[in-house]
Amino acid sequence: MDMVQQALLSLPVLLLSLTIHEFSHGYIAYRFGDSTAKDAGRLTLNPLKHLDLFGVLVFFISQFRFGWAKPVPVNPYNLRNPRVADFWVSAAGPISNIAQAFVYGLLFRFVNGGTLNVPHAVLYFCFYGVTINLTLAFFNLIPLYPLDGSHMLKNILPPEMAMKMSQVDRFAPFLLILLVIMGGIWFVIGPFVQPIVHLFTGVHI
Repeated sequence: MDMVQQALLSLPVLLLSLTIHEFSHGYIAYRFGDSTAKDAGRLTLNPLKHLDLFGVLVFFISQFRFGWAKPVPVNPYNLRNPRVADFWVSAAGPISNIAQAFVYGLLFRFVNGGTLNVPHAVLYFCFYGVTINLTLAFFNLIPLYPLDGSHMLKNILPPEMAMKMSQVDRFAPFLLILLVIMGGIWFVIGPFVQPIVHLFTGVHI
């Protein structure tokens, strides 16, 4: 499969994955009392409201492995029980991606193991749904600010340790960019993504 075909099959998966990811953040924040995302028009499944052009560009540069969308705005001062709320608001995005990957995996196994004579493009589409969503989930679980994993970790650490972690937040985005540029992201998350792809699809990557 050439690059154009890969792009045509994987880009819709990415847009849907990122949209549901950001919507999930906003929805859980809303359930915890913060309507900031709703008021900003971001509590929607319209991909155009969440699209980040640089994040999509990185998706192509990374050979269709990962990218990102515009973060949904959350005002922590509006949240009930802020530490618990912030944990679940942050976790909602990666959880949504793992759930999507599971659904795509079921579809992949049904199509691949059945007697239906479906085009190979359908198989690739489902497989990309698994790999892209799992990659997004574990990319966002990296505990570097501003990724979801950093918020989740701070909210389960003792407050004094969370404060120490916050002191390096200003350096974390540069380290993250360095990982992206040097291709180190897959080295970090690949060992987590690969076995789950195999679990969901039966295919090794």
